[in-house]
Amino acid sequence: QVQLVESGGGLVQAGGSLRLSCAASRSIFSIFFMGWYRQAPGKERELVAGISSGDRTNYADSVKGRFTISRDNAKNTIDLQMNSLKPEDTAVYYCKLVELVGVNVMNYWGKGTLVTVSS
Repeated sequence: QVQLVESGGGLVQAGGSLRLSCAASRSIFSIFFMGWYRQAPGKERELVAGISSGDRTNYADSVKGRFTISRDNAKNTIDLQMNSLKPEDTAVYYCKLVELVGVNVMNYWGKGTLVTVSS
């Protein structure tokens, strides 16, 4: 089991920046995948950015060049730096961790943090 706690959400004007952080309750050094997802009202949850073993990263097209995901194995955290925010970035942002346990894939989610971008 692992608990994930997100922080850093809030209200920001368009063009501004926020930094989200996700703290895991134990080591993330050997984790298969961690990522940030978001869900806007009336929409499905979507992947925003992910980081996998070997620090390979991937981003949704809508955030490329504006968002950066990073991990700190010493602190057991992953961060999402969000720049040039747009009103359409408004959503609840969730942290996800994927762990491989033998042949099983374990998925863990945080409770989310709200990001609101005003125009």
